[in-house]
Amino acid sequence: MLPRLSVFCALAVSWCVAAAAPAPLPPGVDAALARAQVPRDAISVLVAPAEGGAAPRLAHRAQVPMNPASVMKLVTTFAGLDLLGPAYVWNTPVYVDGVVQGGRLRGNVYLRGQGDPKLVLERLWLLLRRLQGQGIQAIEGDIVLDRSAFAVPAHDPAQFDGEPLRPYNAAPDALLINYKSVVMGFVPDALAGQARVQFDPPLAGVQLQAALPLAAPGAACGDWRAGLRAELSDPARMGFAGVYPAACGARSWAVAYADPRAHAARAVEGLWRELGGQLTGTVREGPVPAGLQPAFSATSPALAEVVRDINKYSNNVMAQQLFLTLALHKNGVATPEGARDALRQWWRGRFGDADPPVVDNGAGLSREARISAQALARMLQAAWAAPVMPELLSSLPIAGMDGTLRRSQSRAVGSAHLKTGSLRDVAAVAGYVHAASGRRYVLVALVNHANAPAARAAFDALIDWTAHDQ
Repeated sequence: MLPRLSVFCALAVSWCVAAAAPAPLPPGVDAALARAQVPRDAISVLVAPAEGGAAPRLAHRAQVPMNPASVMKLVTTFAGLDLLGPAYVWNTPVYVDGVVQGGRLRGNVYLRGQGDPKLVLERLWLLLRRLQGQGIQAIEGDIVLDRSAFAVPAHDPAQFDGEPLRPYNAAPDALLINYKSVVMGFVPDALAGQARVQFDPPLAGVQLQAALPLAAPGAACGDWRAGLRAELSDPARMGFAGVYPAACGARSWAVAYADPRAHAARAVEGLWRELGGQLTGTVREGPVPAGLQPAFSATSPALAEVVRDINKYSNNVMAQQLFLTLALHKNGVATPEGARDALRQWWRGRFGDADPPVVDNGAGLSREARISAQALARMLQAAWAAPVMPELLSSLPIAGMDGTLRRSQSRAVGSAHLKTGSLRDVAAVAGYVHAASGRRYVLVALVNHANAPAARAAFDALIDWTAHDQ
């Protein structure tokens, strides 16, 4: 029986690791876990050839479903690339309903959101400039925002971790503008004794403090954000009760706006007026009238570029936008359950009913998400053989070089493309390692434990062990 099992394992690669006892971990990994006070039964590991066809080099509790944190973005981005294609783009159509005469529109402008994850400040600026290119300088009516493409429940940005002003807690939106965030730029002016503050995008109807005092001469930069004593919880005002150290030079700080549902309307109106546009009405929500044809559409970067931003920098709201787009593309309207169903069907078509992940919101910002190292490694092997492999691989942070692995202490600098994940009690890493022998391996390591953040050194040791295979 055992010889037959070993032959089957060699043929089926790592998908029979559940039948085997946990393998001993490499000594460096074991030692790092001991220093971190993370027990061996809190980590799940699988290292196997990327191209398949051989037994795994290492399998430890690989069949156990674990919370993967942001490593779940690998499932969402591969599914997106596989189903939509790397050249897929999001369009945001703009409609003009009325007569334009002498630079004035007697009627309304409509913006229909369709899930664009990257409608950031610069692209909103271009959209409004194109609207002015239609001969419109003044709108004698309203600007109407149509968000009906996404049917998502109300979202409390403080619900997950009590940090509502952290941009990573932003909720998905059919018309997501600048990630529902405001970037505050600080530039010290020693002669004036103050730091100038710029807010992007400008928010209509919000009192924005234009400057604040500099700290005492010689003050170190230190924890400059805390020193600002920022007052950001009032949707009608953004200001500061503290000071800014000149030693910091020019800095920026992105925060989520206190009233996320109103962010798009305030940003559109604020930027429209900053461009010299006039508006006699308001910016409000509503549907595009039936039969009205778009004047033009703003087109997003291609999915391959969007996926790079999602994985390199672990952008949660962009991942959720892509996740919901799977449902929008399939059903015409996006709901969270529709997105989960679309991804389940994709997984079943690719891998059958074995080891299906619990994706929740597709971003990994979840306490319910689950996937096993075995299932994730199997998916990474399938991705390695897929036509979209180059796009997925190039989207992953490179150890010691960029993205969330820029500060990695692994000695395999430049040789590992890996997605990281972290939550309270969760740490994870998964992707590809190019070894000294020239072989490429998939590597997955998941830790669910109160000391999980301290397990990063064990991940670095595992990456180094994988890279040195001869």
